[in-house]
Amino acid sequence: MKPPPLRYSRPTSLAEALAVLASLGPGGKVLAGGQSLLPLLSMRLAAPDHLVDINRLADLAYVRVDGGQVRVGALARHAQVLADLPARTAQPLLAKALRFVAHAAIRNRGTTVGSIVHADPAGEMPAVLALLAGTVRVASQGGERVVPASEFFLGPLEPAVRTAELATEICFPVLPRAAGTGFAEVSRRQGDYAVCGVAAMVQLGDDGRIAAARAAYLSVGPSPLVIDLTEAVTAAPAGGPGFAAAAELARQHVDPEPDIHATAAYRRHLAGVLTERALAEAAGEAREPGTP
Repeated sequence: MKPPPLRYSRPTSLAEALAVLASLGPGGKVLAGGQSLLPLLSMRLAAPDHLVDINRLADLAYVRVDGGQVRVGALARHAQVLADLPARTAQPLLAKALRFVAHAAIRNRGTTVGSIVHADPAGEMPAVLALLAGTVRVASQGGERVVPASEFFLGPLEPAVRTAELATEICFPVLPRAAGTGFAEVSRRQGDYAVCGVAAMVQLGDDGRIAAARAAYLSVGPSPLVIDLTEAVTAAPAGGPGFAAAAELARQHVDPEPDIHATAAYRRHLAGVLTERALAEAAGEAREPGTP
């Protein structure tokens, strides 16, 4: 299949890109990595009037750690983020989740910001952003604004990016002291969309016991679902009965839909199993800080 007829622009600066987007209105669509957009175009599931290719905006191809944040620019490829030692040391969950994103060829071209802006509820990186309470910086000719993760995912494939706006940067908070993260998912084949996935973060108290825990779930709803599991794990030893209680709490909160890949009951079951796995990994990392 072939994409529908459309017009194409390739700006060489952010200012030019924003000007083009402002002139196009709702008919404009941004092209970065294209790993989600191009298949949609080819299957005629998307039909924008105009593509704005931002691949010449080299200033947006960065991964930086500063101010307590891992900052990822709009043109940073998944592989670039995955390979960045300062980034994965500052926030190990990025690398843990990125290893599950599609295949190496797609990670070499796809962008982390683009994956999040695509807002696919089965995507790993939207769940990571939601769990970490990160932010998305968007720009337009009228200025910039910063959108918290809690307000960014409006629904399936529906990000809080307005007409004529461009998402320029994602910020992930660095991992706090005495904290750890974990990630687990089940898919039909390596690289396929997850049937269910869980990203978890555990914070230890001064006594070395679990003081707080949260998890984000993918493929169980229309947008990433974040559940506070603290009540089930507070003061529980790593690997103790608190993780089973957390799994049950997760099963009670998720409300998955069935599809051709899995029943709702199976996804709910996986949410519990993967919660235990992700929490165990997170608690182990919290007790052994510095693991990349």
